Amino acid sequence: MDIDVDLIRRDLAQLVSIPSTGGSDSEVWVQRWAAATLAGVGLEVDHWRLDLDELRARPDFPGEEVDREEAWGCVGVSGPGRPALVLNGHLDVVPPGEPEDWTNSDPWHVREQDDRWYGRGACDMKGGVAAIVAAARAVADHELARPFAVHTVIGEEDGGIGSFATLLRGHTGDACIIAEPTGGRIVTANSGSLTFRIEVGGQSTHGSMPQRGHSAILAFDHVHRALLDFSARRNAKPPAPFDADPWPLSVGIVQAGDWASTVPDRLFAEGRYGVMPGESFDDAQSSFEAAVGRAAATHPWLRDHPPTVTWPGGRFLAGHLPDGDAFGDQVSGIVAATGTGATVMAGAPYGSDLRQYAAADIPTLQYGPGEIGQAHSIDESVAIEDVVRCAEVYARLILDRCGPHRDAPDHRASRA
Repeated sequence: MDIDVDLIRRDLAQLVSIPSTGGSDSEVWVQRWAAATLAGVGLEVDHWRLDLDELRARPDFPGEEVDREEAWGCVGVSGPGRPALVLNGHLDVVPPGEPEDWTNSDPWHVREQDDRWYGRGACDMKGGVAAIVAAARAVADHELARPFAVHTVIGEEDGGIGSFATLLRGHTGDACIIAEPTGGRIVTANSGSLTFRIEVGGQSTHGSMPQRGHSAILAFDHVHRALLDFSARRNAKPPAPFDADPWPLSVGIVQAGDWASTVPDRLFAEGRYGVMPGESFDDAQSSFEAAVGRAAATHPWLRDHPPTVTWPGGRFLAGHLPDGDAFGDQVSGIVAATGTGATVMAGAPYGSDLRQYAAADIPTLQYGPGEIGQAHSIDESVAIEDVVRCAEVYARLILDRCGPHRDAPDHRASRA
């Protein structure tokens, strides 16, 4: 299998140089790059402007956490007919933080060192997209009995508007592999997540006499401890294929007070709340709000001044590959054939676009270069051999499902 590492390096360098944070103009530019690149490897490209108002008006809209005035979809297909395989990758990235915290002070420039590529998005997940493009390039001269498709999307980091719009446009397939970083494992299930916002009230007074008021910070500390206990109970006995703490709760933003010598009378906290498989958003939200209510009922101030909970931002349901689906075994066999050792089916504690494809009755799993711990980090990086190996797996998977000597396996025949 001819995987051109130099072209992967070039593609990744170009992708990382486009600072495609959510809601930025670069989200538009990066999809232009994808459309031109997929056309250049011989795919028929659908590159369209998303109707944001129409998408947001739908009751099943997955939500957003950034402002967008313009967004584009991009799909490349190798030929007519329903694709036997979809390869999905998102091209939006999270902000890089302070550039001076990066080793080379430029998160938008790929640095190669110790057999790794560094840069914002190198791991999550422009390295995966570069591997997909390399696979499409590697099979360009092969005769295929059925087509494959490449879906590049934006907005995955803040809800999933890109995949949502792509599926609504009618771009589907018999199975989907998402190039999220999985650390060599095959991820067949995701937990979901919601963004919560808690407002806690207090009573202000002069900082020299705090006993005369009620600190919103101390009141929130009581609620926060109760929520951590609530989360520990929810995560006590996770089912297979999930590891420990698969749907955690964490607080990412806390804002309180406006003067150092005043007891704060208002606190706002925002965080991430994991949603369990089979749990609806309504049930997940009700459980969380009940936990906040129980905490308030045992606090002398909050008992009469209960916190309020709202739910802004993206909404990620859990998703999974159906038990016994042949697609998992097919990918596992191809991964093993590359000589990388035994593969492990795993569950991931984060949300992804897997749940959107699964909800469209498309068997979907994740397998991609890099470790999830590198995602969103300072000095984000991916091992070069991981990207090359995944490109080879994707190319072999395309040939296995779409090649001239066989039809794509019927995933439905092996469902338990």
